[in-house]
Amino acid sequence: MTAGELPEGRAILEVRQAVRSWRAHRVDRSGPLAVALSGGADSLALTAATVAEAPSVRALVVDHGLQSGSSDVAAGAAETALALGCVEATVLRVTVGREGGMEAAARRARYRALDDARGGATVLIGHTLDDQAETVLLGLARGSGPRSIAGMAAEDPPWGRPLLGTARAVTRAACAELGLTPFEDPHNSNSDFTRVRLRREVLPLLEDVLGGGVASALARTAAQLKEDGAVLDDLAGALVAKATIGSELDVTTLTAAPVALRRRALRSWLHGVGAKALSDNQLRTMDALVVDWRGQGGVAVGGGAPGARLVVERRHGRLRAELEWSLPR
Repeated sequence: MTAGELPEGRAILEVRQAVRSWRAHRVDRSGPLAVALSGGADSLALTAATVAEAPSVRALVVDHGLQSGSSDVAAGAAETALALGCVEATVLRVTVGREGGMEAAARRARYRALDDARGGATVLIGHTLDDQAETVLLGLARGSGPRSIAGMAAEDPPWGRPLLGTARAVTRAACAELGLTPFEDPHNSNSDFTRVRLRREVLPLLEDVLGGGVASALARTAAQLKEDGAVLDDLAGALVAKATIGSELDVTTLTAAPVALRRRALRSWLHGVGAKALSDNQLRTMDALVVDWRGQGGVAVGGGAPGARLVVERRHGRLRAELEWSLPR
């Protein structure tokens, strides 16, 4: 089957329209595209639609090696990609570690392999509206503010997610229209994973109790928060520029700003000095250095270097980030 031979069923046309709309709004409209193909319904439908809408699409198939027969599944997905019209299909075999649990470790290994193999292309991921709703609920449970419930971005270079407004049921229907049999990953029915329980238990219950449309409402909420967040981030960037003196931040300038801008400015500045994985509690403790100064000591944040942690202190009315070494150098 080639792109020109795709049937014009309602579902595959909806997926194609989603890809077409995403391409029309992307920053680099002419840049090369690759699709992350797992063999599941979402990525299969995305691959078929992308081949129909864009030239010279490559497929990148990650074999996590987490179950017997995974290499056969990956090879089959690559073969299907070529049959759909991809100019190339590459199988990427990865080793999944244990840190942070299997789900998180597999995700890290997958994205690292995709990034290494993309060759400058934007990689399209088959996340759907349902995935977005699950992500919003997970963020809500973390209680880390609007940023954590703004969900995934449709364009987050080098990743693209054209199907964030497309339901999972549509991608399954599209595969049926195309005569494709998706691979059913057994991990997607394993209730040991929080996301699986959200998918199989929580969201269906919410849909029942609230009368339907919950996944769409959560996805719309994420989109609205992301739009609002972009404006706040721009304003926070201007605040950082105004407060920066050398490599330090002027406390007086920060104090005069609204709390929403001040904390975003602190986050932006911290990322700029090498901080990583900032928690809401760390940001609030940092904010206290600005507006609730009682002579408290520095705040350690994630980042730094081997043998040293990154610590932010207030000195003479300014915030300063320094490496604190555990052993004398």
